[in-house]
Amino acid sequence: MVSSMNKPKVAFICVHNSCRSQMAEALGKLFASDVFESYSAGTETKDRINQDAVRLMKTEYGIDMEQTQSSKLIDDIPSVDVVITMGCNVECPYLPCKHREDWDLDDPSGKADEEFLTIMKRIETNILSLKKRVSDGTIPL
Repeated sequence: MVSSMNKPKVAFICVHNSCRSQMAEALGKLFASDVFESYSAGTETKDRINQDAVRLMKTEYGIDMEQTQSSKLIDDIPSVDVVITMGCNVECPYLPCKHREDWDLDDPSGKADEEFLTIMKRIETNILSLKKRVSDGTIPL
């Protein structure tokens, strides 16, 4: 078990920090806060989190992201150990870290609820995998 003072910091990065990275931050806090700290950020911000994401996270997980999170710039978060990009390819912001991976998630913004739910489940699965790999040392930090 990682002590709370030495928990690795994970940043979920996207360009706008309004949808996928926000869902990943919320699900990281929900499923893996005992193993790592979750942050999200982008190179640009939106005035509010994607409202479909907010609504569906409340329905599916009971999380009100508008109460606990906001759209943030990369400069607004602490230095991190792990950077997870959401699938923004060449536009993905760069942050120094010990481990980096891209989850290649399609942006569900403006699409049907089913698209959001599919992406949420993929994020949940990825969070649980990341938690296991950080816990068992597969990702050396």
